Amino acid sequence: MAGGLWTRQLLALVIKEFDEIRRDPSSYLVAFVLPLIFLLLFGYGIKLDAGVLPVAILDKSGGVRSLALAANFAHSPWFDTCTVSTMTEAGRLMSDSKVQGVVVIRENFDRQLAAGGTGDIQLVVDGSEPNNANYIRNYSQSVITNWQATSGPGGQAASPPINLEARIWYNPTAKSERFLVPGSITVIMTLIGTLLTSLVFAREWERGTMEALIATPVTRMQLLLGKLIPYFCMGMVSMALCVLAAVILFKVPFRGSIFALLLISTIFMLSALGQGLLISVCLRGQLVAAEAGLFTGFLPALMLSGFVFDIDSMAWPIQILTRFLPARYFNTCLRTIFLAGDDWDIFAPSLLFMGLLAAILLSIVYKKIVKTLPAS
Repeated sequence: MAGGLWTRQLLALVIKEFDEIRRDPSSYLVAFVLPLIFLLLFGYGIKLDAGVLPVAILDKSGGVRSLALAANFAHSPWFDTCTVSTMTEAGRLMSDSKVQGVVVIRENFDRQLAAGGTGDIQLVVDGSEPNNANYIRNYSQSVITNWQATSGPGGQAASPPINLEARIWYNPTAKSERFLVPGSITVIMTLIGTLLTSLVFAREWERGTMEALIATPVTRMQLLLGKLIPYFCMGMVSMALCVLAAVILFKVPFRGSIFALLLISTIFMLSALGQGLLISVCLRGQLVAAEAGLFTGFLPALMLSGFVFDIDSMAWPIQILTRFLPARYFNTCLRTIFLAGDDWDIFAPSLLFMGLLAAILLSIVYKKIVKTLPAS
């Protein structure tokens, strides 16, 4: 009988919280509209692929071989080329951002090759965009290497002494969307988990309804579960929408299992909700709580989870800090599920950390929930 009463009281709290959500349009915005907007922005707006790079060709040699090399650049799928007659003209195009690199074929290029020597080529790139500069350098080297292999007598392809065959696993098309979209889901779910729940207790205090809840016979555990369950359900629905959008809109392959996705998402959501609830019980103003949720949840997930920036390239104190962020582990697990499949050697330690963090955070929230009014 007592167990049935406890369950009915908990159900009443859950229904009350769902009614609060239903009457609050901002909850729909954060849980369903913002995730899709962010996913579209991250998926279509952020590109790590170089695309077609504009470069200028300055052929000072004018010989047969220099013309052939310039033609190889022109026919390359990586470059959009234009010819210039002087370095001054090339510099003006680069300063106007019309080209991002200049290939300079020296005057003695053909003579050196005819004499059995090495032809001189200079590559000038715009270093204001380091990634594109590296792309131009690497692609140019590839074009020159391919041209060398076919620049023998009669245009016959030479047999290179070493044949390197490269294969790309997990993302054979090398599209950045397949790398970025799972990471963007990590950022979105962190935002939902921390921002939504960071307001629940603060909202009760601001509206003056917390005193009424304290006066009821409900327990601290019922209060905790009554706030946790509705937002957990909303978070999982948002997760499902994000996964469907990733697979249908962005054509990201899903090579893992639904079970692994549900398990990992559940544990991560509990840790994110625990963080948001801890903010909510400590800060009783909605504005301050929302700001704390953004600064402690969204920004670390965006900057330090490996979503955009490689963790191994960060300073070692920051690398150590990332080990305490559940978003880092969730990001790794999501990319593994989407691109590689189920790998429990990766999932197990991530689940252990996120589960331990969720237990610690929710335990602290339980301790912080009091059934007495604060002293005025």
